[in-house]
Amino acid sequence: MLNHKANFRAGGIAGRVKPLKALLVAFISALLMMSPTAHSATKTLLVLGDSLSAEYGLARGSGWVSLLDKQLRSEKISATIINASISGETTAGGKTRLPALLEQHKPSIVIVELGGNDGLRGLSLAATQSSLREIISLSSNAGAQVLLLGMRVPPNYGVDYAKRFAAMYQGLGREKSVHLVPFFLQGLEDTEQFFQPDRIHPNQRAQALLLDNVWPALKPLLK
Repeated sequence: MLNHKANFRAGGIAGRVKPLKALLVAFISALLMMSPTAHSATKTLLVLGDSLSAEYGLARGSGWVSLLDKQLRSEKISATIINASISGETTAGGKTRLPALLEQHKPSIVIVELGGNDGLRGLSLAATQSSLREIISLSSNAGAQVLLLGMRVPPNYGVDYAKRFAAMYQGLGREKSVHLVPFFLQGLEDTEQFFQPDRIHPNQRAQALLLDNVWPALKPLLK
């Protein structure tokens, strides 16, 4: 009889422990879901750019894309950066490479930093605009948000050409409803302080300023 009662009490305790354990697990799970960093999906950022994003003439890890990676980690934003930038790249080259990059990395955000080499080579604005439009469309159709970084060319290429070149980015931003940084090199007017001896490529000192130009437009896309 005593053994029967002991077994009954033991069974009763075990029976109550199981629901209690289930409630505890559910409570902990709920707390984790309420945490701002828990279960946040990792976003993949694809940077499609030229030498300005490929750390041309810079120590590895010192370019603005590398600084962006550090910024993301400092703000505890779960994201992976794929820097697919190549020195000398044109919009046509970027357009050709993009489908394979989209298929391989499936980015949630594509940062397009192209057009500078088109302008320096005096390529057709219509062709540059067409390539950028296709890059945006390919990215959007793949489910990625697009951040377009605007570029300019020096006025010695012709005032009319320079104006139409800058306006091209503004027009594409409106036409395709994409996020835009009007001028990627904003604030780097002092060529001696912020540029390498070629007066074309920003130096290491300028990289933090480049990130400052990109970050306000990019951060809302990371939510």
